[in-house]
Amino acid sequence: MSKVRSAFLQGRLRSFLPYGPEDLPARIAAERAAPRAELAAAVEAYLQRLGAPESSLAAARRLSHPESRVVITGQQAGLLTGPAFTLYKAHSALKLAYAYDDAERPVVGLFWVASQDHDTAEVSRVHFLDADERIRELALELPPAVPVARVAFAPYRERVHEFLEAFGGDAGVRKRIERALEGEWTYAEAFARLLLAFLGPHGVVPLDPMAPELAPLFAPAMERELEDPLASSMAINAAGEALKSLGIPPSLGRPAGATNVFLEGEDGRRRLLYYDDGVFSDGVRSYRLEDLRAILRSDPARVTPAAGLRPVVQDAVVPTAGLVVGPGEMAYVAQLAGVYRLHGLEPPAVIDRMHGLVLEPPVRRILEKYTLDPWAFLEAPEEAMLEALARTSTAAAELERGLRRVEDEFSRMLAALPALDPTLTGAFERSQRRLEGEIERLRGKLLAAELQQKRIVRDQYRRLLTHLRPLGRPQERVYGFLGYLLKHGPEVLERLCKAPARGHVTLEV
Repeated sequence: MSKVRSAFLQGRLRSFLPYGPEDLPARIAAERAAPRAELAAAVEAYLQRLGAPESSLAAARRLSHPESRVVITGQQAGLLTGPAFTLYKAHSALKLAYAYDDAERPVVGLFWVASQDHDTAEVSRVHFLDADERIRELALELPPAVPVARVAFAPYRERVHEFLEAFGGDAGVRKRIERALEGEWTYAEAFARLLLAFLGPHGVVPLDPMAPELAPLFAPAMERELEDPLASSMAINAAGEALKSLGIPPSLGRPAGATNVFLEGEDGRRRLLYYDDGVFSDGVRSYRLEDLRAILRSDPARVTPAAGLRPVVQDAVVPTAGLVVGPGEMAYVAQLAGVYRLHGLEPPAVIDRMHGLVLEPPVRRILEKYTLDPWAFLEAPEEAMLEALARTSTAAAELERGLRRVEDEFSRMLAALPALDPTLTGAFERSQRRLEGEIERLRGKLLAAELQQKRIVRDQYRRLLTHLRPLGRPQERVYGFLGYLLKHGPEVLERLCKAPARGHVTLEV
């Protein structure tokens, strides 16, 4: 668990993230100005162009209500919706919106499609786990440093279809995917159409800030930022220093002269703007404020926020009450309270998203055999497996008991030191840390020895890693959720839609 997320869940970051999940009802009830009529009309036009189902269109229209509120989340436009956590975030926002929705104050679940993002390498690949427990990867070569809203999807469609056909699985699910990808769409629009294909019937409302229908709405906030272009960077750095004082490394840091604004150049590449003495520069050419204002008027999608400004620009237009985030986003949103104040906004309630784990039959049987908690295995595979083996292996159990006795004895000696000689405490604590490191290494060697001796156990451990911690990362950050839909049919999605909005959720298939 990240330090920021741990501190947030313990309630230690109130000065950085003033509102948490428990504050969502109050944030929904609080006054919130926003251009609702314009937003609703723009979102509806965008959704109609994408062929959205009526459930999403109806939800978009409800944004025009003068008391409407939003629970929002977002993510980069990943290939085939990217890793599973993308859909988990969308589910969290939708479920929370449902929970607080009211005819007198509609609450709508929005998904911000990060179409402005130009890290195309991050969204160019996807992994599925096939029926033979092999990891299948699809990787595309996308143009570098170009916002995905400018990348056409059509040149990649055949590769995607070939991948889906080779993967196999549910024919109905595959047809839904292929229908969503048919047409002349951008990479970001193809992503949004997939969201609509699977979560549209549940009322998801994607929002693409670079869509021609929507981009003009964000221009006033961008112009406001450009009028004092270094203030938000200074606020972010000040928050970073304050986090450091709590022992938490900041996620964001702005170098001298760096703004929080990107400009898409004439060559299509997106570059960060720097500012000095009234002049902006992207490293290629220089601009005055009036030049950037002219670009905002003629093509507002070219001037876009960096991560340290993006949620604030979003909330300048969207009546956000709750922001659903993952651990990485929580780390940088913790530095943005000052940026919100610069734009005259109150931060929303920040809500940790649902964390999901799909358990397929083979992995369920192994977990049951060893009475293993899948979440404990996900957090520390070696330690969890060793504890499980200690319950079934006499030799492993005896060695583990010995290691625990050493740890316990060392802790008792440390507790007794102040009465004997307080000056030895520091040296003893350092020795304890070294001992703990050695014991962890011994545990790893014990597991390796046990796995070496017992081929069946070794194979089962590797299967658990393949399912729960592929490529050394949590399942939800590697495998695409659409892969599970292809393997097991739309019932997997129904299970997700019935899951709670937050917490650790296992989806058995």
